[in-house]
Parts: sequence; C-alpha cells; structure tokens
Amino acid sequence: MWTMEQLVERVSAALAAEYPGAPNGRVREVPDRRSIRWYTTIGLVDRPLGTRGRTVFYGPRHLLQLVAIKRRQAAGLTLAEIQGELSGVSEETLAEVARVPPDLLGGDTTPADDTVRPQFWKTAPAAPGRTPPPAPDDDHHPPGATRRALEAALDDLSPASTPVPGLITGVPLGSGVILLLPWHVPDIDRDDIVAAARPLLDLLASRGLTDGRDA
Repeated sequence: MWTMEQLVERVSAALAAEYPGAPNGRVREVPDRRSIRWYTTIGLVDRPLGTRGRTVFYGPRHLLQLVAIKRRQAAGLTLAEIQGELSGVSEETLAEVARVPPDLLGGDTTPADDTVRPQFWKTAPAAPGRTPPPAPDDDHHPPGATRRALEAALDDLSPASTPVPGLITGVPLGSGVILLLPWHVPDIDRDDIVAAARPLLDLLASRGLTDGRDA
C-alpha cells in the first residue's frame, strides 16, 4: 500500500515517458490531493484501502485508475465521458488504457507496523452466533500477530454476496454536468434520469453553467 503522496509520485512517473499533457489548460497534468478526493467522490477512483490515523492508503488499482483518467483527458475526453467509459471496469481494461510500467505497480512502501486499519464499513457484518477471536496479548505475541489475528477475524465473517456500493455515484447528464446520487443506479434508470434532467440542463446552458458539449 502507498500513501497519497507516494501514489501521486507513481502517477507522475507513469505519465512522464509518453504523456503529452491535457489539451485543456484547466486540467492538471498530475492529479493533486483535491483531484483524487473528487475522483473518489464521483466514483471514478475506488475508495482508499485503509487508514492509519489521518493517513489513507492506496494500491495498484488506484494507480491504474488515475493514470487511465489522465491519459483519456489527454485524448480530449471530459470527466463525464471518462466516467462512462471507465467506471467499474476490470483491472485488465484499466491496464490497457493506463499502460503503467510493471515496476511501478509493485513495491509495498507502507510502514511495517500493525496500525493500518481496514475500512470496516465495507465489511459484511458477522453472521449471528459467530464471535470473532479475542485480540492477542502484545506481551506474548511477536510483531505481526495483531494483523494476522485481524485477517483471521475477517475470514470468519460471512461473505458478502455483492460488493458494497460507494457512498456516492455520479451520473453523467451531458454538457459536462454530473448528478451525484447516494446509491448505484442501473443503466435503465440512468436513461430515465438523463431524460428527466433535460429541462435542468437547458436552464444551466442558458446561464452559461455547462461546457457546451452534448456528450
């Protein structure tokens, strides 16, 4: 796992060789903290793997997602168009778009301690009647025992039948406008939402609040 600073460094290294830069001067060539948080909010980038205090940690899929986003922006696509293309795709598809050197995808630079906390709200609750094993006594267990105990406890949880959705899903409405919803919606509902939003888009366009695109 990597911190946000380490993730940004790897994104920069992956783009350095062949990234031509985005055609729109308003787009940053390398995403900063604010951009990464925004991409996470609208569902373009997965939520962090875990936290330690106020530090969040990321992995190879986050690197693929960010590099893929910047490459598609360099090709002239809007965030709404990129979201429609890349949201929820497999790592194989992301790898084809991102073209990240393999050496950047490896290497765990997380400090070697047991204080990284997984995001428990993504984990399914334990089945009734199951009791997680007690926490180990640090005075009688070698380093790493706490993490192994935690992994064993998570393995004992009932498996989730479906992935837990993100807190917010972005629905591209066209003209560069993205509607944020608190839950995932199927494609058939997206079409209805886009159709119903047409008067709102017309109003926003009349006030110069869209980018003028129809996609």
